[in-house]
Amino acid sequence: MTKIPGITNATREERLAFVQEQWQCLNHCPSCGKCHILKGKDAEKLYAEYIEGRREYMDITKEIREQ
Repeated sequence: MTKIPGITNATREERLAFVQEQWQCLNHCPSCGKCHILKGKDAEKLYAEYIEGRREYMDITKEIREQ
């Protein structure tokens, strides 16, 4: 796994690229499960606060998993 860019030491573009890379569709749903974790929602929308530097990536990830 790639190191998560922090909100204080990474640019918006770096955080966006990280989210896009981590949640990129692998076109093999039975083995991937990314869509299931995101519950059919867009990763960029779910992680918008992280991308904008307002919340940590793992805080949002934990919230998504608890829903």
